[in-house]
Amino acid sequence: MPTIISTKHYEKRFKKFKKQHPELRDQYIKTIRLIGTDPAHPSLRLHKLKGGLSDFYSVSINMKYRIILDFIIRDDQIILIDIGSHEELY
Repeated sequence: MPTIISTKHYEKRFKKFKKQHPELRDQYIKTIRLIGTDPAHPSLRLHKLKGGLSDFYSVSINMKYRIILDFIIRDDQIILIDIGSHEELY
């Protein structure tokens, strides 16, 4: 099972995100658990990003909110990069 790591930027954004969206707490927890156990699970809608973020991937918390992440396969790590709405992150 991969190790999930978050960046300082992610922690700062997540702190703000959870204050603004307390109703998404359960969905967020489910998403993080799925990332750790089955990153390819269909409900995550994992996909590679394009443009300036083409080194990263995105998973969905719901249809509006996303988590940007990076997979480092060789070290079996998933690094959480950013969190927010589709409009904020792209």
